[in-house]
Amino acid sequence: MIRTPLRPLARILPARARGDNPDAIERENLRLRLEATRARARVMAEGRLLVLGVLFFTAFSVIGARMGLMAASQPAEPQSVAATDGISSQRADIVDRRGRLLATNLVTNALYAQPPLMVDPARAARALAAIFPDENAERLLARFTQPGRKFIWIRKQLSPEQMQAVHEIGEPGLLFGPREMRLYPNGKLAAHVLGGARFGRESVSAAEVLGVAGIEKAQDDRLRDPAHADTPLRLSLDLSVQAAMRDVLSAGMGLMNAKGATAVLMDIHTGEIVSLVSLPDFDPNNRPAVPTSGDAADSPLFNRAVQGVYELGSTFKVFAIAEALDEGLVNPETVIDTSGPLTWGRFRIRDFHNYGPQMTVTEVLVKSSNIGTARVALQFGADRQRAFLDKLGLLTPTPLELVEAGGAKPLLPGNWSELSTMTIAYGHGMSVSPVHLAAAYASVLNGGLRVEPTLIARTDITPGPRVVSEATSARMRTMLRAVVTRGTASFAEVPGYAVAGKTGTADKPKPGGGYYDAKVIATFAGIFPAHDPEYAIVVTLDEPVESAGSEPRRTAGWTAVPVAAEAIRRVAPLLGLRPEIETASPFAVTAVRN
Repeated sequence: MIRTPLRPLARILPARARGDNPDAIERENLRLRLEATRARARVMAEGRLLVLGVLFFTAFSVIGARMGLMAASQPAEPQSVAATDGISSQRADIVDRRGRLLATNLVTNALYAQPPLMVDPARAARALAAIFPDENAERLLARFTQPGRKFIWIRKQLSPEQMQAVHEIGEPGLLFGPREMRLYPNGKLAAHVLGGARFGRESVSAAEVLGVAGIEKAQDDRLRDPAHADTPLRLSLDLSVQAAMRDVLSAGMGLMNAKGATAVLMDIHTGEIVSLVSLPDFDPNNRPAVPTSGDAADSPLFNRAVQGVYELGSTFKVFAIAEALDEGLVNPETVIDTSGPLTWGRFRIRDFHNYGPQMTVTEVLVKSSNIGTARVALQFGADRQRAFLDKLGLLTPTPLELVEAGGAKPLLPGNWSELSTMTIAYGHGMSVSPVHLAAAYASVLNGGLRVEPTLIARTDITPGPRVVSEATSARMRTMLRAVVTRGTASFAEVPGYAVAGKTGTADKPKPGGGYYDAKVIATFAGIFPAHDPEYAIVVTLDEPVESAGSEPRRTAGWTAVPVAAEAIRRVAPLLGLRPEIETASPFAVTAVRN
């Protein structure tokens, strides 16, 4: 900065020489400097006033626009938002494939007490015990009067009637905390699929809802994500079909005196599970406690369709014959030696009946010959059998979107010997779940493309890898249709719907080793319609006994098959499948199948 001197010598010295007064020159210099300072201050003040004016104008414009907007909108009561310590109670709904509600949220209230605010704790304790029979007045009073207690949870959720009754007590120390609870409007229907939920972190103004089992837990992150709060999770289940399947299975379980039952209905092309039922079941609105003793399979929480791994008997013969056909080792008319018993070391393989010394491959499947299937399996051996079953997904847990599915590992032989190859070919020595079986049947019989089971509705279908050729798949459908028309599954015939499938009766293993003499797992696995399959079905009964005849009968043909047939009869129309009408010859009468 250039400093301006107070006494400009260039003007003072000449002024003195002329005899002028130097002080006048100095006063003039001071006057000019003051005028320049005032001019700069005026400019700065005018700029600040301009900015302040613009800010006031903008603020009043925004306020005016907001007031105009509020005047033109519908009136609404303002709501306050309370701090919840970051607890999010949002959870997306779950719906079936048609958008019908399976799980949703219900606004409710929790009840808590603040003892320092209570006027008459004894009266409040007595009144609460009258409203909630499971509460004890003495224990409540002891909690209310405990020194130092400032907060007490009483109930985590209330019905509207209970809330009104607490209001009427008139105790200022009894307070309500708003929250959302999970509601399953269909009760037990699809209980094992949905699983259930519970409260996680809680405060007086909110509580987070966490999945504890089933798809609620497997999809917990997606259901709790605020970005998906308004987008329901759409499952592949059909609520109407699920209800019909559960009704039929429950009645069949009672009629066949079974201790448990399960059924799986799957789209044969996409792997979408349209119905999954496991009995006994439970109400997810009031989920029972996990058992701490006894057999877990006896609990209603046990999902037999996924967690239950069983030897599924002769239903496995389909895989042995399909592999042999696909590798060109046999054809449907190839003659197989079925003379028996088939001896392997100290082990003997027998058939349920004596079917004679020779049978075709088709007859081996139709009559369900263990000996014939074992001899077919010996043609491809252990390594190729294991690789084929692995292609079908039978050696690993299913990728189903249930938290229980990951822990349900198939039980495989420690040493996959030639004996294991033979016994596995007819369904003994290896255990899988009914969902495994349904997916494998779908893969073999849908044209030969691998499908993976899913409970999520699919909009895009990506063909899986090929497991057998189309020709092999078509041959297997024809052979399985013959099992129903003239074989062990004759009771599976449903007028109007061509059913193809296979029975399986396996002795039930004892917990300590060996097998029970009079306890079996009976299964029917099949597809329909046989000529153009749309759905695969698996029905499994635990320890069934059909007692209508003179002697008790336990085989799948007498137990699981009639239940599966009734299920198909009930659900096929719900699935949009029209019954077939027989084609009449020129000189015959057309028979309409109901």
